[in-house]
Amino acid sequence: MTNKMTQRDFYKEIVELAKANEREDIVEFCEGRIAVLDKKASNKKPTKTQEENEVLKGVILDTLTNEGVTVTDLQAKDETLGGLSNQRVSALLRQLITDGKVAKVVDKKKSYFSLVVAE
Repeated sequence: MTNKMTQRDFYKEIVELAKANEREDIVEFCEGRIAVLDKKASNKKPTKTQEENEVLKGVILDTLTNEGVTVTDLQAKDETLGGLSNQRVSALLRQLITDGKVAKVVDKKKSYFSLVVAE
């Protein structure tokens, strides 16, 4: 299965073909279109949910200790987290694990989360 080509990929390929055929007008046009795509990509702002999640990640990091706790225990420690579903807290913890800020240990089919100790 091949990867789907993006607009940027198409423009880059057109630039290569235009350079081979010595068509500078097409090269300039395509490079302008690529610049517009780059500008549009750089102006993306986080969504409202993403901003809320960043705040919640901070709450999780403040609540966690070096001793492992379950998601339910974590929710019991903080009011803000108590109002969220287990699935949402688990998803936020997974993101923090990917960022290297939280460690996960599984013991007898139960997951325990703790802060990563910086050495």
